[in-house]
Amino acid sequence: MTKPFELPHFYMPYTARLNPHLEEARTHSARWARDMGMLEGSGVWEQSDLDAHDYGLLCAYTHPDCDGPALSLITDWYVWVFFFDDHFLDMYKRTQDRAAGKAHLDRLPLFMPMDLATPVPEPRNPVEAGLADLWARTVPAMSLDWRRRFALSTEHLLNESMWELSNINEGRIANPVEYIEMRRKVGGAPWSAGLIEYATAEVPPAVAESRPLRVLMETFADGVHLRNDLFSYQREVQEEGELSNGVLVLETFFDCTTQEAADTVNDVLTSRLHQFEHTAVTEVPALALEKGLTPPEVAAVAAYTRGLQDWQSGGHAWHLRSSRYMNEGALDASPLTGPTGIGTSGADVGALLASAGAERLRAFTHVPFQKVGPSRIPDLYMPFPLRLNPGLDAAREQLVGWTHAMGMLSEGVWDEDKLAANDLPLCSAGLDPDGTQEALDLSSQWLAWGTYGDDYYPLVFGHRRDLAAARLSTERLVACMPLEGEPAQVPANAMERGLVDLWVRTTRAMTDEQREPLRHAVRIMVESWVWEVFNQLYNRVPDPVDYLEMRRATFGSDLTLSLCRMGHGPSVPPEIYRSGPVRSLENAAIDYAMLVNDIFSYQKEIEYEGEIHNGILVVQNFFGCDYAGGLRVIHDLTTQRMQQFEHVAVHEFPALYEDFGLAREARTALDGYVEDLRNWMAGIVNWHRGCRRYGAADLARRAHGFVPDQMPRVPAGITPSDGFIRNAGFVELR
Repeated sequence: MTKPFELPHFYMPYTARLNPHLEEARTHSARWARDMGMLEGSGVWEQSDLDAHDYGLLCAYTHPDCDGPALSLITDWYVWVFFFDDHFLDMYKRTQDRAAGKAHLDRLPLFMPMDLATPVPEPRNPVEAGLADLWARTVPAMSLDWRRRFALSTEHLLNESMWELSNINEGRIANPVEYIEMRRKVGGAPWSAGLIEYATAEVPPAVAESRPLRVLMETFADGVHLRNDLFSYQREVQEEGELSNGVLVLETFFDCTTQEAADTVNDVLTSRLHQFEHTAVTEVPALALEKGLTPPEVAAVAAYTRGLQDWQSGGHAWHLRSSRYMNEGALDASPLTGPTGIGTSGADVGALLASAGAERLRAFTHVPFQKVGPSRIPDLYMPFPLRLNPGLDAAREQLVGWTHAMGMLSEGVWDEDKLAANDLPLCSAGLDPDGTQEALDLSSQWLAWGTYGDDYYPLVFGHRRDLAAARLSTERLVACMPLEGEPAQVPANAMERGLVDLWVRTTRAMTDEQREPLRHAVRIMVESWVWEVFNQLYNRVPDPVDYLEMRRATFGSDLTLSLCRMGHGPSVPPEIYRSGPVRSLENAAIDYAMLVNDIFSYQKEIEYEGEIHNGILVVQNFFGCDYAGGLRVIHDLTTQRMQQFEHVAVHEFPALYEDFGLAREARTALDGYVEDLRNWMAGIVNWHRGCRRYGAADLARRAHGFVPDQMPRVPAGITPSDGFIRNAGFVELR
């Protein structure tokens, strides 16, 4: 078969090393696979298949420092996961038997009990037998926190096979954002990260769920998966008819050649490795200081980070050698000069700089406040009708009084004219067309508070480069949302007064169990504002994938969704909101709304505010294209995200209802939630078209960052750091 494309030059800064216990792992895993029934007679593999794939070599490359028994156990896990993948392909993907595939997947979590004293079912096939054996051998050495995280990533790995099966049934190729998200789950790299902890050191619970550790895992996952997509395109797409491949996804999205798509996938892969390095060098050390990690805990995080690096380099070396992939001549075609072989892949620094240095530097060289002219607004795809709440005018009047009472119009960020230009009640009136006046007022005030904070952080903390003050402000804001028995924060500025007021009024009739998701959503939003300040500190245009994921938080989407869900009562089980279809629907809606915002706000952010957090700019920076090219990509992505929303609502939700056996009440509630999200998107588009926040005339009239004759004040209760005072003159009224 003709090669579909030439493999690109891969950026790989880490040295591949080989575990000396390779032969021990090979011998053990072959015996174990036969004992589990995975070889002769399984209908999936023969001994020759296992030998050719050489998972022992994969694990010896990716876990070079663990001892022999640990390497053998880890190799058994990889034999199991690859067998599961091939078994699922033969039994359910090729036959397109969705019902049988789901029944198979539903039993597997039963073999992963948190307490090993819990009995498990009798295995019915090699997949169940292997999982039962591996779980019992692995988890005694690990904490309950690790067990929970590893079981969850294993369930994601297994369950998202249904997403692939559904796409095969429909002949549907995912859009790029959807693909990255789903590939992490079905591709198994988060699961691999759990085994890296087993082989190196367990991540301390205090930081396991933090953004820096999450980004390390996600960039690791994206690097592993995108590299695999390049090597496996020929087998998966041309031979097996798979649709879940990054090269095919970009080939379809950009309507380009396979070679161009492969080169772009490699560019994204390189960018994700750069993001990994940036996070490891800047965010992880800061996190260790912030959380007060002990020296052993710091050493554990360092060992885990090194383990992720080893997996990247080792996985690449294995892909170059395994018969499972398109790699003919790849070893001989290496562009590196000088010594070759194990231990020398990182030796040619010049080659690495030549291939990736320009892309890395470009992220830090954006010149702020460039004149870009009025934002161009394309024809946006909006299939849902707009309805406005009749209480709009009253909500506008109420909001003026509330913002004055909270002090938001006296700190130098907003005045009444800017509040009127923002016209946030217009947005709320579209989001909640059937709500009461009280609900509309509350919604308008939440939007005003979030928008005020989103304006405040870059002006007060970002331009002055005061990360410490931004973090302290965030801690104080979180303290403004107490649960039962916690002390209440005494508010010291407008943001704190506003949040205290909104929290009390919103949660008055809630239990702590109901309050916690809302508090978490607000926390995610305000912490994301610190991430923006962090990037301003380095003048770093974000990596495209990191931008999209963090933009959801800075846009306040989790908060909006949390408020939307409150209206649907307890009839919808929590696990439904955590399911793949619901998260897919929500993320599609969120991305549509935030990318629409990026389209409208481009001139405001780039020309007048010196911002770097705009999707069009991120695309321009990544692809080296002009404004028109960046706008075209973002516009296409908004359309595809809306089409994905429609697809999930029409095709995946009915299957979700059947899969979970939902009662009529729960189905009605979820249908109402879908309608709320339709209103949300239609209302947001209408607000962008109807408000004066982004208009060229208003921007020219306000050709400066602050309200006339006022400078934003440092929040009361927050002592400016030396950096704050030193850089106070950085801001210019433009």
